[in-house]
Amino acid sequence: MAKRALITGITGQDGMYLAEFLLDKGYLVFGLIRGQNNPKRLIVEQEIPKVELIEGDLADISSLVEALVYSEPDEVYNLGAMSFVALSFKQPELTGNITGLGAMRMLEAIRIADKAKKIKYYQASSSEMFGKVRETPQTELTPFHPRSPYGVAKVYAHYITLNYRESYDMFACSGILFNHESPRRGYEFVTRKATRFAARVKLGLQKELAFGNFDSKRDWGYSGDYVRAMWLMLQQDKPDDYVIATGETHSIKDLFDLAFAEVGIKDWKPYIKQDERFMRPAEVDVLTGDYSKAKKVLGWEPKVSFPELIKMMVKNDLEIEAKKKD
Repeated sequence: MAKRALITGITGQDGMYLAEFLLDKGYLVFGLIRGQNNPKRLIVEQEIPKVELIEGDLADISSLVEALVYSEPDEVYNLGAMSFVALSFKQPELTGNITGLGAMRMLEAIRIADKAKKIKYYQASSSEMFGKVRETPQTELTPFHPRSPYGVAKVYAHYITLNYRESYDMFACSGILFNHESPRRGYEFVTRKATRFAARVKLGLQKELAFGNFDSKRDWGYSGDYVRAMWLMLQQDKPDDYVIATGETHSIKDLFDLAFAEVGIKDWKPYIKQDERFMRPAEVDVLTGDYSKAKKVLGWEPKVSFPELIKMMVKNDLEIEAKKKD
């Protein structure tokens, strides 16, 4: 019989890539979606019609139990979260409730509904948990020092996953994923903001962009690579936690250099206006992941390089913006 998987956060880039990946492997895939009028529902239905969408909410444990009883999953991937770091400063309570307590509710729902203990659980942990880093590169053993409500909520979700694993003998893994992007990334995120802006400048649709901090450096990978690591974690004999990263760090200036070079513009600085409104109250300066454990145990390595990723995203945005222009 085909394996069955339930994905929260199905409307996000990771949820969609993971759904496609699992469908290719013959899974029956269910996606948890909040609310009947979710504007992203149609995108999933159009792009991945084989996914069965079921209603549920990470703020409501009864709906999670019902979703588990209905879908009867072998694997649960908890990708749902309030995932935009900047917004978490404006909505800290909601971020804590969904990103942090939402993970606890899903784990508790599995404990209640899964009497046979057959379900394997994946928790989407984040490099933002490291925050003000204690060492470089960051490993699975690097202490956490989160610098945002989002990072704090992810630390809670990470440790409650460990707690349920140790307390109830659950197969529960956390993937500490460093920044990962794709053409499906939301427009509010810095990578998509840069690639879309480069496309719009090239097409004569925009002349200026207000931006915040250019000094941050991140370890950026491709979402399509990272969902493969999620699946590999749940195929192991024992549950464990893994850093998923590229081991390379690039600055936001590198990001803009590559994006604008792709559209044939050498100097992007005249098009940028630095705006204090886009600065975080507490910034994470540098993140670099050490994925050696994932390489050794899972046999996982990133396939798409940073330049290839940005090229892919710019090409996609050029096509989208050109259609708008026409």
